[in-house]
Order: sequence, then C-alpha cells, then structure tokens
Amino acid sequence: MVDHEILLQRLRTSFGINGVALQWFQCYLTGRTQHVRRGIDRSTTVQLICGVPQSSVFGPIFFILYTADLVSVIEQHGLSPHLYADDTQIYSSCPPSDVDHLVQDISGCVDAVGDWMSSNRLQLNNDKTEFM
Repeated sequence: MVDHEILLQRLRTSFGINGVALQWFQCYLTGRTQHVRRGIDRSTTVQLICGVPQSSVFGPIFFILYTADLVSVIEQHGLSPHLYADDTQIYSSCPPSDVDHLVQDISGCVDAVGDWMSSNRLQLNNDKTEFM
C-alpha cells in the first residue's frame, strides 16, 4: 500500500522531483475513488490515499521508488539486500565460527526492516518471513 503523501515527499527529497513533474505525479495519484460492487449492491465510494492503479505502468516504478530507502536500512546492518517486486531477501555469509554473530545481525536487521515498514505504512508478512 503506497501512501501517496509519503511517496510524494520521497520523490521530492530522495529523487529531486519538483515543480511541474511533481504536480503531475500528485494529480495522477490524488482524487482517485473506489467502491465495491457485488451483484446489484454497491458500497459507499471512498477517496483513496494509498495504493497505485492496478496494471498501470507507474505502479511498479512507484513501489520501487517508495521502497528504495529499504536498501540502506539493510546495508546499515552490514547485510546485502535483493529486492524483486514486493519481495525482499536479506543475505550474507560468514565462516562457521561467526554464525551466532550473523544470526544476531540478521535478527536486528529484520527488526529494523519491520520498524521501517511500519513507519512507511507497509506490513511485514510474518507468514512469508523465514530464516534459512
């Protein structure tokens, strides 16, 4: 769920997008509404403050820009990230004698990733999170 305000701020501060270009992105994201239809019944229409249009060209790009800071969170723990779509892998290697230290580093990193995700209105899926 890409928060529009966070994304627009990130476009300004992290990527230097300002002026007309930023206004264009703001117009693209804001003013969107959604409702649910089931048969002939329809829910109340609500204004969207999160998310990007499904099947849009910008959807994946917006998500990559939105989560770009996650790389530095992982690297600050001395670990390496691999991101693909909405999946993230954190990895490293060590000699067998340093396994306990690496486990602590990864555990601290996963906690930091969880904190980063919470502060960016994302949710870590514990069912898909595993340590190997």
